[in-house]
Amino acid sequence: MTNPLQLVITCEHAGNRVPATYRALFSGAAQRLASHRGWDPGALPLARALARAFGVPCHAVPWTRLLVEANRSPHHPAFWSDLTRSLPAAERARIVSLYWKPHRLAVRASVARALRAGRAVLHVSVHSFTPELDGAVRNADIGLLYDPRLAFEVRTVRAWQAALAAVDPGLRVRRNYPYRGVADGHTTVLRRVFPDGYAGIELEVNQGLLYAEPARVRRAVVASVRAVMDAARKGERA
Repeated sequence: MTNPLQLVITCEHAGNRVPATYRALFSGAAQRLASHRGWDPGALPLARALARAFGVPCHAVPWTRLLVEANRSPHHPAFWSDLTRSLPAAERARIVSLYWKPHRLAVRASVARALRAGRAVLHVSVHSFTPELDGAVRNADIGLLYDPRLAFEVRTVRAWQAALAAVDPGLRVRRNYPYRGVADGHTTVLRRVFPDGYAGIELEVNQGLLYAEPARVRRAVVASVRAVMDAARKGERA
């Protein structure tokens, strides 16, 4: 019997590239582009490792979040950075069309195909977070962001957290940390589009751990997701 869960992997802050057309806007911004404000360092290799392990595509955005914020909705104050906010409306619409919308449409299509095929969807949106922000030290290695009002997501996150503890008991895993799972984001939007059969979990990994022990993180994440998927398959057989 096939696995009842279809895994969808995304990485909204995979890179810090700037399209050639807009490079003049980023003159003098090299330090910001290289920092966590420009992208999520370490997230893309982890997302690719997950995708390879399960034989699914990795939907990744290579453009810097300072061009347009791929994990935010157009109404969100952080959708545009101070470097692009003052562009003419037509130019901003062009950026949305070329560098924001294609990712959203591709992921939505992947989820829709799986649901039409009778599969439930586990969407893992891979991110990383800086160990310290504005002087506050983040006391977690991994965060699992979800909507606590949705039973499917609650079950999935509990199973994932337990699997991580079994695979690597030394990891500090917290739920809805360092951000809230119901804040505006790609998964938040997709929950509204697909109210049944969809679980959107943001995986947040401490950049300090990703830099120091990338292989450990990959092993733990891949093994724990495999445990969640295996449990879902066994549940369908029961």
